[in-house]
Amino acid sequence: MSAPPSLNPAQLEAVHYLQGPCLVLAGAGSGKTRVITHKIARLLQAGYEPGQIAAITFTNKASEEMRERAKGLVGPRAAKQLVISTFHSLGVRLLRSDGARLGLKDKFSILDSDDVLGILRDAGSTTDAKLARSWQWTISLWKNQGFNSDQAEAAAQNDNERVAARVMRLYEERLAAYQAVDFDDLISQPLKLLQRDAEVRAKWQDTLRYVLVDEYQDTNAVQYELLKVLVGERAMFTAVGDDDQSIYGWRGATIENLKRLPQEYPQLKVIPLEQNYRSTGSILRAANNVIAANPKIFEKKLWSEYGDGEPVRLVECDNEEHEAERAVARIQSIRGGATTQAPAEWSDFALLYRANHQARVLEQALRKANIPYKVSGGQSFFDRAEIKDLCGWLRLLVNNDDDPAFLRAVTTPKRGIGHQTLGQLGEFSAKWKVSLFEALFADSLSTAVSARAIGSLHEFGRYVNDLEYRFRHTVGAEAAKPVLMEWLKEIGYEQHLYDGEENEKAAANRWQNVMDFIDWIARRCGGELETEGGVTSETERKSVLDVAQTISVILSLAERGGDPNVVTLSTLHASKGLEWPHVVLMGVNEGLLPFKSDDEEMTAHRLEEERRLMYVGITRARQTLAVSTLKRRKKGREFVQGIPSRFIHEMKLDEKTMKEDPREKLKALRAEFAKRAAQAKVA
Repeated sequence: MSAPPSLNPAQLEAVHYLQGPCLVLAGAGSGKTRVITHKIARLLQAGYEPGQIAAITFTNKASEEMRERAKGLVGPRAAKQLVISTFHSLGVRLLRSDGARLGLKDKFSILDSDDVLGILRDAGSTTDAKLARSWQWTISLWKNQGFNSDQAEAAAQNDNERVAARVMRLYEERLAAYQAVDFDDLISQPLKLLQRDAEVRAKWQDTLRYVLVDEYQDTNAVQYELLKVLVGERAMFTAVGDDDQSIYGWRGATIENLKRLPQEYPQLKVIPLEQNYRSTGSILRAANNVIAANPKIFEKKLWSEYGDGEPVRLVECDNEEHEAERAVARIQSIRGGATTQAPAEWSDFALLYRANHQARVLEQALRKANIPYKVSGGQSFFDRAEIKDLCGWLRLLVNNDDDPAFLRAVTTPKRGIGHQTLGQLGEFSAKWKVSLFEALFADSLSTAVSARAIGSLHEFGRYVNDLEYRFRHTVGAEAAKPVLMEWLKEIGYEQHLYDGEENEKAAANRWQNVMDFIDWIARRCGGELETEGGVTSETERKSVLDVAQTISVILSLAERGGDPNVVTLSTLHASKGLEWPHVVLMGVNEGLLPFKSDDEEMTAHRLEEERRLMYVGITRARQTLAVSTLKRRKKGREFVQGIPSRFIHEMKLDEKTMKEDPREKLKALRAEFAKRAAQAKVA
């Protein structure tokens, strides 16, 4: 199954409509990226310059795919000039250009999640990481609604939120002093800039004369307002989205943005894309039946020309282990050609689930069967906070002008240099347009920072320079490890980990990660003997600083992954935008999907979003779909009765064909094994 050779009538209408605001209701698998890229080509034909067209997505991967597709339609030169970016990349672009109007220096720092957590713990005077993370989550939601600390305090509904609002005020003060922004600020600060500064607003409205927005249903309140001010009264934009796939309410996205469009833009042209180029008729019928139970903002019903295909199967399992075994058997059966389906690769299969904890037993079953797999969205070793701490130090040694690395190193572990001193240092560096590290040794720093604080800063600066010298002159694995261990002891990193964790086991696990990292760096320093093809040779010897200089390459290797021909394990949220020939939805039971904790009320709004999540899961499948349920499931340390999800009933599956018969499956597998044995004899 592939994209259509030409645009269908609805796609053509969406591409050619340039008279005003346009909403393209792009159902799952309906070719929305194709429409966006063809519309870019149409805009160029209509006289727009490439740099006047902005296409905004939610992920870097989607941006890269869109640019590649656009390149094939408009050529590499025009594609390079198009503004194709994520919301956050566009925010960086605006702030790098005009952030000085908000008091930001040119090289302001962008803090990652762990940097933010450290500042919040300091601002809230707590060592409780769990509490600081709750503040981080709450503050992020407030920022996504466009609230500052005063508005957050006014909106706070309980004591916990009132405390979070007070911490937010201190956090905002520290960000301003450090000349830093967090991820949420990359949307809220450009919005503030455009709303307050008429000159900058006019500049960007004139620069970006047509805006296309992908996955519009995933926008939050601040993103909506940013788009609104960017397009201005001219309102030349196309929003592409699907109200049936709005599944990110928990992180601030709001389906209300779709409802607001026709209200705020009465001339809005609405064009539904209903022809699906991904799934068979039986899969789409199940999807349409489920989503029909939700109230509709806009009417839409998916259809395809691929015929009914295999019926959607219901797989009833005794418990999680049995469910994992049956999922593995299904993969082996289809892959071996023991069904009506053509033989498949491992990468043709996905096991999708509602909650991360469901992956554990699936991983065990796949490993037992020697089936290669990957956990989509799983945490990389290099994403762990303790590894990022040490990488921050290494980055600073390699590039003293790396301000985020400086902030991480100078505060992790704490060195008696407080936020007030760092704030003064940040203001000084912004004034003189130098990096934070360079500012340490400026002769005039005494005009901004006290003599005592300067002493602490100079001590840190001298230590960094001394460490850089030692790492530069430490060559080979044998010499590297003692020097690296000495460094950890000097900065007190092991004690820092134990002080920051609630229990010794968690701290010990993190320290073991650090030891693995140190061993890994030492090995990369080389000098060890390796034997290959009967020939023994010594690996290339490098200094610790040489290895530190490749840290960006190291991180990219960690993210790149290995063999692409593997079964995918993924949460339903992480699966959005992806597709596979064969999909199994795991644990489709009440309490799991729809998800509900004991102390949580299942509101109508929550149930609607969970139903949309089920719809997303169903529409990931191209050729076959199985829905797996548990007769009993584990809850904590106990087993409870498993109740099939209400969504299974809503799918309205054919009673005669929906239940997968284990006896038929076993018969097919035996036939396949017999066929392979016969082939082996002939060979």
